[in-house]
Amino acid sequence: MKYLVLTIIKFACLSILLITCTPKATQPVSDIIAEDKPKIIPAGPCSNWFETGKQDYAETEHVLYRDALKRKEYDFAYKHWRNVFAIAPMADGKRRTHFEDGISIFNAFFELADSEIDKKSYVDSIMLVYDHMRLCLGDEINIEGRKGFDYFYKYKEYIDDETIYNLFKASIDKYDLKTDYFVLNPFTALLVQRYAQEEISIEEAQHYTQKINAILTQGLADCEGDEGCEPWKIIADYTPKRLEEFEGVKGFYDCVYYHDKYYKEFLEMSEDCDIIQEVLARFKFGGCGDDDEKVIELREALSNNCRVASTEPGPLRLAYNAYQNGEYKEAVDQFEQFVNQTDDPEKKAKYLLLIAKIYYANFKNFPVSRKYALQAAAQKGNWGEPYVLIGKLYASSGPLCGTGRGFNSQRVVWAAIDQFNIAKRIDPSVAQEANKWINQYAQYMPDKGDLHMMGIKEGSKYTIPCWINETTTARGKKG
Repeated sequence: MKYLVLTIIKFACLSILLITCTPKATQPVSDIIAEDKPKIIPAGPCSNWFETGKQDYAETEHVLYRDALKRKEYDFAYKHWRNVFAIAPMADGKRRTHFEDGISIFNAFFELADSEIDKKSYVDSIMLVYDHMRLCLGDEINIEGRKGFDYFYKYKEYIDDETIYNLFKASIDKYDLKTDYFVLNPFTALLVQRYAQEEISIEEAQHYTQKINAILTQGLADCEGDEGCEPWKIIADYTPKRLEEFEGVKGFYDCVYYHDKYYKEFLEMSEDCDIIQEVLARFKFGGCGDDDEKVIELREALSNNCRVASTEPGPLRLAYNAYQNGEYKEAVDQFEQFVNQTDDPEKKAKYLLLIAKIYYANFKNFPVSRKYALQAAAQKGNWGEPYVLIGKLYASSGPLCGTGRGFNSQRVVWAAIDQFNIAKRIDPSVAQEANKWINQYAQYMPDKGDLHMMGIKEGSKYTIPCWINETTTARGKKG
C-alpha cells in the first residue's frame, strides 16, 4: 500500500511536469511554459484512450507525436506526447509505446542539453516515466534492471555505483533465472568492482556469482535463433572472464570448480611440468585435499616428469612448496627473496617471470604481472617469453577494458600483437608460439568499416587506454 501511494504521488508529479513544462535542449526546463494544455481529466493513472471519452483527440495526438519523433523533431513531439500521455498513458491498452517514446524523447533532450541542471532534470523525468510504467505494468517489465542499465551506460555521473548495483541486485532477486540478458554484464562489472573495493562481503559476491552463472546457462539453453541467442553469446564472452577474477580470492571457489575448469588442461599436456605445477597449485588453492584423487594423480605426474628445482632448504624450496600447495602469496614472497639473494641473471629472469605468471594466472592482477615480466626481460637479453606473456595479458583484457565485444574490447588486440611480434623478432625460439597467438587473436581486431565510422585512419597512431596505456598502430581485420 505504501509503495502504491508513493507511486501515485510520483504520477501526480509527472502529470504536473507534463502539463507545465515543455523541455527545450537550449533552455532551462523551468523557463518554459507549455501551450495548448489538454482540458481533459484522465480516467486514471493507467487509462487508455477508450476510457477517456476523448479517443479521437488522444489518437490524433498520438499520431502527431509519433510522426514528429520519426523526424527527430523532439520539441514538437514532446508537446503532443505530453498531451496524450497525460490522459492515456496506456495508449490503446495493448502496448507500452507511450512509456518507451517518452523515455526516448527525454533522452534526446538529455543528449542535446548543455546545462547540467537540465541534464539532471531529464534523467529524473526518465526515471519518473519508469516508475509510472511499473505502476501500470507491474512486474511485466524489469524496471529495476532497465533503470540500472540506463544509469550505468548513459547517466552514471548522476547516480552512485551503490544505487545502480542495488537496482541490478533487486532485478536478479525478483526475476531469478528469467532475468533479462542486459542486466548481467554491467552487474558483473559492479560485483567484481565492489568486492575489490571491500564494499560487499565474500558471501554476497559468491551468491550473485552463482546467480549470474545460472542465469547465463539458462539463457543460452532457452534462446532461439541467431537473433535470440546473439545477446547471450555476447554475455558468455564477458561475464565468465570477469568472474575469473575471483579465482584470486582464497575460498571463493571450491575444489569442484577447479576440477571442472582446469583438469582438462593437465590431460592435454600431462607431461608439461609448468602445466602440472600450475594445475596442482589451483587445486590446492581451491581446497582440494591431499587425498583427492586428482591431486594424487598430479603429484605422481610431477614426481615422474619434473626435476625438483632445489632439494636444499631455502627460499627457492619453500617457494615451490608454497606454490604447489596453492599458497600464492607465500610463494611470491619466497621467490622474490631468492631473486634478491642470487647473483645469477638467468635465475633472476626465470623466477621473476614465474612471479609474473602467478600474478596473471592466479591473482588476475594484470598490471603487476606486466611489471614483473618487464623486470624479467631486463635480466636476460633477446628473451621473447616475457613479451609473449605481456601479449597474453593484453589479449585477455577485452572484458576489463570493454564489454567483451565491440571496439573498446577489440582494440586491445593491437597491443597484444605488437608484443607477440616483439617476442618473435628478438627470440626465434618463441616464434612458433608467438605466431599461434597472432593468428588466434588477429580475427578479433576491429573491422575496417568500424574504424572508418569512428574516424580512425588505418595505420595511424592510437593510444589504448584502460590499464594498458600503450601507443600502437590502428589496424582493421583482414578479409
